[in-house]
Amino acid sequence: MSILGTRVLRAAEDRRFLTGGDRYIDNIDVDGAAHVVYVTATVAHAHIAGIDTHDARAMPGVLGVYTAADVGLPAKRVDMARVPEAMVLPLLATDTVRFVGELVAAVVAETRAAAVDAAEAVIVDYEPLPAVVGVDDARRDDAPLLFPEAGTNVALHAPFRGGGGDIGGDEIFDGCDVVVRERLVNQRVAVAPMEARAAVAWWDTPESGDARLHQYSCTQGAHGTRNSLAKTYGLEHDQVHVIAPDVGGGFGGKSGDYPEEVLLGWFARDLGRPVRWAETRTQNMLGMYHGRAQIHECELGGTRDGKLLAYRLRVLADCGAYPFDGVMLPYLTRLMAGGVYELVRVDVEIVSVVTNTTPIGAFRGAGRPEATAAIERMVDRFAQEIGVDAAEVRRRNFIPPDAFPYSTRTKASYDSGDYEGALDKALTAAGYEGLRAEQERRRAANDPKLLGIGVSSYVEITNGDGSGEFGAIEALPDGGAIVHTGTSPHGQGHHTAFAMIAADLTGIPFDRIEVRHGDTDVVPRGGGTGGSRSLQAGGSAVWRASEALVDRARTLAADLLEAHPADVVLDRERGVFHVAGTPAITRSWSELATAASTQLDEGILRAAYDFEETAGSFPFGTHVAVVEIDRDTGAVTLLRHVACDDAGTIINPVLFDGQVHGGVASGISQALYEEVRYDTDGNPLTANFLDYTFPAASEFPSFERVAQETPSPLNPLGAKGVGEAGTIGATPAVQNAVIDALAHLGVRHLDMPLTPERVWQALRSIRS
Repeated sequence: MSILGTRVLRAAEDRRFLTGGDRYIDNIDVDGAAHVVYVTATVAHAHIAGIDTHDARAMPGVLGVYTAADVGLPAKRVDMARVPEAMVLPLLATDTVRFVGELVAAVVAETRAAAVDAAEAVIVDYEPLPAVVGVDDARRDDAPLLFPEAGTNVALHAPFRGGGGDIGGDEIFDGCDVVVRERLVNQRVAVAPMEARAAVAWWDTPESGDARLHQYSCTQGAHGTRNSLAKTYGLEHDQVHVIAPDVGGGFGGKSGDYPEEVLLGWFARDLGRPVRWAETRTQNMLGMYHGRAQIHECELGGTRDGKLLAYRLRVLADCGAYPFDGVMLPYLTRLMAGGVYELVRVDVEIVSVVTNTTPIGAFRGAGRPEATAAIERMVDRFAQEIGVDAAEVRRRNFIPPDAFPYSTRTKASYDSGDYEGALDKALTAAGYEGLRAEQERRRAANDPKLLGIGVSSYVEITNGDGSGEFGAIEALPDGGAIVHTGTSPHGQGHHTAFAMIAADLTGIPFDRIEVRHGDTDVVPRGGGTGGSRSLQAGGSAVWRASEALVDRARTLAADLLEAHPADVVLDRERGVFHVAGTPAITRSWSELATAASTQLDEGILRAAYDFEETAGSFPFGTHVAVVEIDRDTGAVTLLRHVACDDAGTIINPVLFDGQVHGGVASGISQALYEEVRYDTDGNPLTANFLDYTFPAASEFPSFERVAQETPSPLNPLGAKGVGEAGTIGATPAVQNAVIDALAHLGVRHLDMPLTPERVWQALRSIRS
C-alpha cells in the first residue's frame, strides 16, 4: 500500500518545534558576535545635509559607526531594461532618503543595548522634500520627483494587446451589449511573519588563503542568497557559505536580498569578528517589503445572455520608493488577467510608479491574487448588471475541460483544469440554493442581519518560470536514508512530504528518512522556496533521485545475489531486494549501503537528480464565502468559508489542508482587516501590531475544504503548488460576499478592507 495520499502527521518537524529543538537565528549562539543596529530615516523624503556620529562613536561598547561614505558596496538595482537606471537603492542612504525606515547609518557594539543607545545618539540633519504618496499623487504632472535625474516617477510603462485594438480604444468592446467599469483598490498589506528578519555574518581564511563569507540568513532560499552575496562582494559562489536554519514564516517577504543583511559581511570583515542583527517588529513593518498595492481600472464587456467577450485592465502599481519586485509583479497580474474564462479580447496596460513609501515585494501569491481579485470582482459586477446569478455567469464562460492545454490571450499556457467541476463541488458543499433562499427570506423580512454569499473562481500559476530543482538521496548502513533538497521550508512540511516520497519509492521506513536543506555547503544547488514550487519541482527531484537510487541498489543487489539486474525486484513492503520468484533470499538497504563502501567507487549508495520542469503549472478552484452584516454597526461576520482548491495530485492531505487553511486565513484577512496606511507626508500610520489590524484564529469559522484532483502532466507526481491558492481564491470570495449582502440596497462596489466603518458608511449613505 502506498503512503502517498495518506494523512501522515508532521512528526519530523513538529517534534522539534514542540520540544525546543528548533534553530531560529536569534537563538543561535555565535562566539564573539557583535550586534548591529541601524539608524533609519524618520522622514519620508529629504536631503541629508549631514550625519553627526561623534557622540555615538564615543559611547561605551561601540565598535564602529558606518555611513554610506564608509561602505564600498554597489547600490542595488533592478535588472530590467525598461526601468530608469537612476532608480537604484544605495545600501546606506547617500544624499537622499525616500521612505521612513530607509537605512541611513549602522552602529556595531558589544551588546544590542549598547548599539541601540548609540544609534539614538546619531544625529541626522534632514532637509525635508515634498512627499509622494500613492499612485495618483506620483502620476500628477507637477508631482515631486523621487529621482530627478530620471525625469519621471514612472518606473515602467508596458501596454499589451491580447486580441483587442489599440490600448484605450473602445473597439475592444465591439459586439458587447453591456460594459461595466470599476476602479478597484488592492490595498497595500504587510507580510508580518511570526519571525522578523535576522542574520549573522563572519569571515574565515582557509588554508587556500581565499577569505570566505559565512552567513546565517532568515531566507526562503539559501542558494539565491549565496549568489546575491557573492555578486555583491565580488566572490565566487564557493567563497560564500549560507545557512538557512528554521525560518518562522516567509510568505515571499524573505526572498529578497535586503540591505540590512547584505551589509553584515562588510561590518564583519572591517571589524574582524562576527556580527549579528535582528530587527524589532516596528523595523519589520517599515523595512520588510510590503505586498499588493495595486489600483485596477477595469472594464468588462459581454452580451445580455451572460457571454463574456472582452476585458480591459489597467494596472497602476505602487512600487514604493525603489522599483524592485514591485515593478515586475504586474507582469504576473497581466499573465493571469483573464482568469478561468474564455475571452475573445484581453488588453492589459501596466504603469508602475515610485512613491515615498516602503518598497513593494512578493507576498503570498505575488501578482496572481491581484489578477483574480480584479476579474472576479468584475464578473460579479457584470452579473449584477445583467440580472443573472453570478455563479451562473461563471459557469457559462469557463474554459471547458477538453480545451487543455489552453493558451490564453495573455500568453499563459494552462496545463490542465476542470473549472466547472470545482464550482459545482463548492456550491453543493455550501448548499448554495438554500443560502440564496435564506437570503431572500431575510430581505423580505427586513432582517437586521444581512446575509451575503460570495463566489470566486480562480486559476493561478505555480513555479511560474518552470525552474528546476535539485534532489538527492543516500542510503545509510543503519537502514535509514538522508534526502537532500534545494528547497528551503519555512513552515510547509517539506520534511514530511519528501520523506513520504522517498519512502514510497524505496521502501525505507518513513521515520528513518532525514531531510536536509538550507545549507549551501551540504546541498550543492537549489532554487529555494517561492511561487508554490516546492512539491512540483523539489518533490519531483526527490522522486527521480529515489528512482535512480533504486536502480543503483538493484544493480548492487544483483551482484550480491549473483543474478542479472533485470531479475531483481524491490519488495517495498519489506524494504528488501530479491530475485523474482525467490523472496526468501534478500538484501536489505542496510546490507547494500554497507556493501557500497567496498563495491562502489564513491563508497556510498547515493543518487542525485536535477529535475527540470518545462513550464509552470496552473492550480485552480472555487471558493464560497458566507457573511452576515449587522445593519446598525456595519460589522461583518464570516459565517462559513468553503474552498475547493485543485492542485493536482495530493501527496499528504494533512499538509494540503494546512496550506489551504493558512492561505484562506491570509486572503480573508486582506478582505476584512489589513491595510498599511500613510498620511499625506508619508508617515506610516500602521507601524506595529497596535495599529495594523489582523485577525486571530478565533475570528475565523472552521474552513471547509472540498476535494478535487486534476493532475498536471508536467511532473511525475502530477502535483501543482498549493501554498498560495487559498490567498488567491479567498479574498474576492469574501469581498463579493460583503457586497452581495448590500447589493439589494443599491451598493455596487466597496474597496477592501471591508471594515465595519467602511460598511457602516455605505449603509449610512443609503439611508440618507
